[in-house]
Amino acid sequence: MLKTKIADCLKEVIKESTPIEIFVPENEKFGHYSTNAALRLAKILKRNPMEIANGINEKLRIKNSELFSKIEVAAPGFINFWLSEKILQNEIREILKKKEKYGSFKSGKNKKINIEFISANPVGPLTIGNGRGGFCGDVLANVLEKAGYEVAREYYINDTGEQIKRLGHSVLGDEQAVYSGDYIEKLREEITEKNPAKAGEEAAKIILEEMIKPTVEKMGIKFNKWFSEKSLYKSKAVEKTIEELGKKNLIYKKEGAVWFKSTKFGDDKDRVLIKTDGEKTYFASDIAYLKNKFKRNFGKLIIFLGADHYGYIGRMKAAAEALGYKKENLAFVIIQLVRLLKEGKEVRMSKRTGSYITINELIDEVGLDAARFFFLMSSPETHMDFDLDLAKEQSLKNPVYYVQYAAVRCGGILNRSKATSDKRQVNLELLNTPADINLTRMLARFPETVEAAALNYNLQALVRFALDLSREFNNFYEKEKIIGEKQDLMAARLELIKATRIVFKTLFNLLGISLPEKM
Repeated sequence: MLKTKIADCLKEVIKESTPIEIFVPENEKFGHYSTNAALRLAKILKRNPMEIANGINEKLRIKNSELFSKIEVAAPGFINFWLSEKILQNEIREILKKKEKYGSFKSGKNKKINIEFISANPVGPLTIGNGRGGFCGDVLANVLEKAGYEVAREYYINDTGEQIKRLGHSVLGDEQAVYSGDYIEKLREEITEKNPAKAGEEAAKIILEEMIKPTVEKMGIKFNKWFSEKSLYKSKAVEKTIEELGKKNLIYKKEGAVWFKSTKFGDDKDRVLIKTDGEKTYFASDIAYLKNKFKRNFGKLIIFLGADHYGYIGRMKAAAEALGYKKENLAFVIIQLVRLLKEGKEVRMSKRTGSYITINELIDEVGLDAARFFFLMSSPETHMDFDLDLAKEQSLKNPVYYVQYAAVRCGGILNRSKATSDKRQVNLELLNTPADINLTRMLARFPETVEAAALNYNLQALVRFALDLSREFNNFYEKEKIIGEKQDLMAARLELIKATRIVFKTLFNLLGISLPEKM
């Protein structure tokens, strides 16, 4: 990874221990990469940052002539780097050698991560919000696998408790009904059970097997485990977990209920585990489930939550710490709300009236590739508008069409070139025009983009990279002659296009979108 090579060069000449930040400047006139290391050192050493930057520059020039074509210092103390053509050409060779393993790294080797996502209550079809969380969770799992982790995708089924009883009342159509819609009418025809709790359990099984699981498959997601909340009660895990907290003097009784001392671990208030009627809360089973996952030797747990569950984070971190686990090994991703827009107007949704648009319907309308790509275009933790008209448009205005078209164009050139290419030795040094270099440089940024996505769960960086790579490839295609060029130069450019195609294919696999043969 080129970014790592630059960081290693800096570490060799900087003796002081300071974090080294390498970034890609927005404006290319400030280099291919830049660092603020001198500015950071100035604060530690109480020296002029420009003086420090110039000193680093001199040492780097002597030691790393092959890596950089140019190094410049810019006020107030930035060091800007331009990579040499030789280094960039080596990156093409690396891509062609590693193929779809390019961009993989081993930071997660021998480490297990559990990612729990979607986990919608089995009371109705999956919503577009569930879809957003599902696609983000699946792509994060892909990225972490690329980083070498052993990843388990998990769906937690809330198949017991109050919402199942409410589902039962809805199926029975009594005064306590809260869910409605065509699916409730169909369930009413199928279920003969008159007890609300049992009717709810029966309905939840049907919803899970006939609605949720087929939709998840349609979304292109394969869970390693579907974990039943009910199983925690059958195995007495909930009861045993509460007993464990009791032995640690972390529970108390008040007003007829049993409370967990979660404030002792940073939560904003203590939480009820057993209600006054003796029924255990969802939080009680959530703690037991948390313990179950840690006991399965996962070094890190990542949980995707809906926007209405933000308050859940503090209590779950408190529970982890109370059970003796490091709260740093528990991470959360909040999935914010989605607005569907058609002709510039919001398409409203309401789960309780049954008029909301499901993720199933959205995929039917715009296609799986567009649904995945559009949901990944913005951070899951920000509100988003999903433009239905744009997602369906078969033109370069549509972002997913734009990137797929660029990848298909690569394949088309390679197919046409088979009749004209020969087997002579390829000279990549001929790739020296600005368009050649810019495309190569973009390809070389793929590994660091994957690394950033794995470290920071920054999935939208993958989408931005796809758009940037498509732009650079289209620019290259428009400016440089390929088929019909002199044989030596054509051969070199075809190798560059092969490398581009490999990166597109690898990237699309991470995003879970298809690479069509033609468009």
